Amino acid sequence: MKILQDAMDFKFEAINEDVPGPKWRRVFERHWPVYSDWFVREGVRSRPTHSVSLNALRTHMPKLLPTYEAIVETAGGGDLEARFLSMWCPPFYVGGCSQAIVTGAEPSLIRNYDYSPRLLEGTWLASRFNGKRVVAVVDCLWGVLDGINEDGLAVSLAFGGRTAVGQGFGMPVVLRYVLEFANTTAAAVAMLRDIPVHMSYSIAVIDRQGNYATVYVNPERPAEVVERRVSTNHQHGVEWAWHAETTKSVEREAAVEKLLPASASIKEVLSGFQRPPVYQTHYGLDCGTLYTAVYRPLDASVELVWPGSLWRQSCADFQEEVRTIRFNGGEFAGLAPTFRQGTVSS
Repeated sequence: MKILQDAMDFKFEAINEDVPGPKWRRVFERHWPVYSDWFVREGVRSRPTHSVSLNALRTHMPKLLPTYEAIVETAGGGDLEARFLSMWCPPFYVGGCSQAIVTGAEPSLIRNYDYSPRLLEGTWLASRFNGKRVVAVVDCLWGVLDGINEDGLAVSLAFGGRTAVGQGFGMPVVLRYVLEFANTTAAAVAMLRDIPVHMSYSIAVIDRQGNYATVYVNPERPAEVVERRVSTNHQHGVEWAWHAETTKSVEREAAVEKLLPASASIKEVLSGFQRPPVYQTHYGLDCGTLYTAVYRPLDASVELVWPGSLWRQSCADFQEEVRTIRFNGGEFAGLAPTFRQGTVSS
């Protein structure tokens, strides 16, 4: 049974804080009750211990340790908080997104982030955790769904459409690591090859020189760089038919491919991302479009876009603000499966 809902409001908040402090703590306090419930939904013992999680970070992303320790301290230093914030072997979670890399005179990365408004964190964070300005839409409180750094390196993630799970990190903390310490696509790809992940993702990367990559990362096989500028929610082919059909992954891929002739402009591609089938309104099925992001490496800027609304920020000029976005005409399905209660991923 489907219920048509005319409108649903959601708050996006832009926060500027160089290092974890009271602003980040306020975000943590707002979302931690729901995140903690989700994290231990299979039992506390189902999640790795703090020592195991810390050792994984020390082994695979050692340069991120000081930031992680500062984040944990700001969160209160608790054992469960520390385990969650490491993002080592979190619960399985899914979503649906579309990504396009635009080449030419002005390289860019354009993506739709698709999920349910009731599960979106809605934090847009500008930080200097390691001296470099990073602007990112946040997931799991300090991880990255998509973002850009002051060197002009932009990244975003999309669920890879596979049910495989393994020993590895949640992708948002890996993208945090990339933006903190890489400045080129080549450096980003090297990191993505080395860091184990717990699920399948398609990662879009582009730098200021226009060098780009789409990287398929998986928990049980090596990362693979493919000659593609479009990614949705399957990799070489559909492996999870139900998910692909529900999120229209194949249809979205075909539509985005048509938007990318050699002469395509950012404006033309963006227009296509604001129309079906790429733009989705099935919010109750956890695959409605919550925002479109346009990353511009040349000036390290980004725009979040909704039909009739645009919000621009940059690494050089990031302004704190709260905006309420109204999602119109969504279909809400009361019997839709829910894979990740209380938080989201792409």
